[in-house]
Amino acid sequence: MKKIEIEQLQITDFNYILPEEKIAKYPLEKRDSSKLLLYAGGNISSSVFSSLPEYIPSNSLMIFNNTRVIHARLLFRKDTGAQIEVFCLSPAEPSDYALNFQQRGSCSWHCMIGNAKRWKEGVLQLKIVHEKGIITLSAEKKEVRENEVTVEFSWDDPSVTFSELLEIAGKLPIPPYLNRPAETSDDETYQTVYSRIEGSVAAPTAGLHFTNEVMDALHRKGIKTDEVTLHVGAGTFKPVKSQIIGGHEMHTECISVSRKAIADLYENVNPLIVVGTTSMRTVESLYYMGRKLQFNPDLLPHELTVTQWEPYEEENERVSPKQALKNLLDYLDRQQADHLISSTQIIIVPGYKFHFVDGLVTNFHQPQSTLLLLIAAFVGNDWRNIYEYALTHDFRFLSYGDSSLLFSSDFTLKNG
Repeated sequence: MKKIEIEQLQITDFNYILPEEKIAKYPLEKRDSSKLLLYAGGNISSSVFSSLPEYIPSNSLMIFNNTRVIHARLLFRKDTGAQIEVFCLSPAEPSDYALNFQQRGSCSWHCMIGNAKRWKEGVLQLKIVHEKGIITLSAEKKEVRENEVTVEFSWDDPSVTFSELLEIAGKLPIPPYLNRPAETSDDETYQTVYSRIEGSVAAPTAGLHFTNEVMDALHRKGIKTDEVTLHVGAGTFKPVKSQIIGGHEMHTECISVSRKAIADLYENVNPLIVVGTTSMRTVESLYYMGRKLQFNPDLLPHELTVTQWEPYEEENERVSPKQALKNLLDYLDRQQADHLISSTQIIIVPGYKFHFVDGLVTNFHQPQSTLLLLIAAFVGNDWRNIYEYALTHDFRFLSYGDSSLLFSSDFTLKNG
């Protein structure tokens, strides 16, 4: 399919009826007791997630997203009594996540503002009870754009980091479709057991089913694992409001991939299984970053950013996936860097050509969402059969719902 045809895809073609009672409001008590839908070669069956290692081919490489959800929602109250929500999306100054979290005294973030009409000017203040005493956190608007505001935060105790303040005063941003406030239990259940790198405002929910026992079983089977980091933005919940796919603007997300992970991908000749759509977008974005370097080897990291429709542009010169990865390894060696840090806006929809991934572990996604479009791109029209099976076999949907292991339609052809 050509780009112009892909952009004309109708979002209504990716709709299904999701009854409210199918949406899991809370997780199961034991993560790996969730149901697991299996799809391969057009066949659909069900199992339990704790048995996942049995269905992963031996010697496979699995990729996990190790991002950690932050307490991104700060609730301020004006003197008038009006409550203003400042939802931290991504760091502005410093723009590096790790550096920003370690700031002492001040920093700024790109934010969404709830009840924005009540905060036209002035400085908001929030009193935070810290072990060192009462700390006053101030918020001031600096730059206003269409859908976000740059907010400068400052606080009166420079011995305390911004990360500490968020952890104490912020609220965990659980998905809006759960229709309930965050609870203390969400602080644990809405994080993966391998989450390490702070920065997301939504969990990579495919990973919520994994337990240490499942991870141990994978390793005992000889399955190799690597981690990447994609900090999930609030745009992951952004509905597609346009009638055609071409009218939807994807959000840009920060990614970080170690040289080791890229080297493992380069050397891998076995099936590649990614955990979650975020890992999928990260891994597939590497191809386009490496392709850029084929023709412009001295690009800066921010110039490697993958734009939304870049995968669908017609290119006269082709680069193999292996060569793209080799270009990235050479680039990191020239930079004397052990991590590739950039960003991606990639949208994966039917018509996309996958370069690396054979299998995907993922939850069940909302109708007419970009996540469902990704599933349709990966398994073709069988996505309807998969979702119909899940709906009629008591699977639980969305973030706290059940899981699936999907193999690409040409997996058996590639692997015999």
